[in-house]
Amino acid sequence: MLDTHARKYVEPFIYKSAATLSGWGLTANQVTVIGFGIGVSAGVFVYFEYTYLALITLWLSGFLDAVDGAIARQTQTSPWGTLLDIIFDRLVELGIIIGLAFRFPDAMWALLLLTASIVMSMTVFLTVGALTEKSGMKSFYYQAGLAERSETFILFSFMIVLTDLLVFFTLLFFFMILITAGQRVIEAKRIL
Repeated sequence: MLDTHARKYVEPFIYKSAATLSGWGLTANQVTVIGFGIGVSAGVFVYFEYTYLALITLWLSGFLDAVDGAIARQTQTSPWGTLLDIIFDRLVELGIIIGLAFRFPDAMWALLLLTASIVMSMTVFLTVGALTEKSGMKSFYYQAGLAERSETFILFSFMIVLTDLLVFFTLLFFFMILITAGQRVIEAKRIL
């Protein structure tokens, strides 16, 4: 939701950063890989209770995830770059979930529900993207929803910082993703 409605406010900073990194000779795919490396370290920091490092690396990876797309759109998008982006995004999310699950085994059941909801929602998202001929500024059809990337990072941040409420925020996130999947199925029925 925030990605869809608030992007216009942060987009100038994203494109300025994209121009800077591109000027340094970095390609979109190189920024994707760098963001991935930074992002997966967040899960390790979560496990070892380096809360602030976990938050910084999580959000930096998310920022680079936006910047790599801006570089691609300024130069040339590619199916390979899109594939890397989607895979690496899920691996960063899994890294956070795994870090939390090993650190808080009593909350593992809620984290498994969250993982299942992410798999279901991404299945709908990717299937609709593959089946539709619509496209937007990305190289595939992007379905907006209640829980997009920004909401994911906000909720992961709450889960990392407010560990006494880990199960609450995990279940809140789970239900937000279920709602998002439902929104996407309803939209898919309409456009397909």
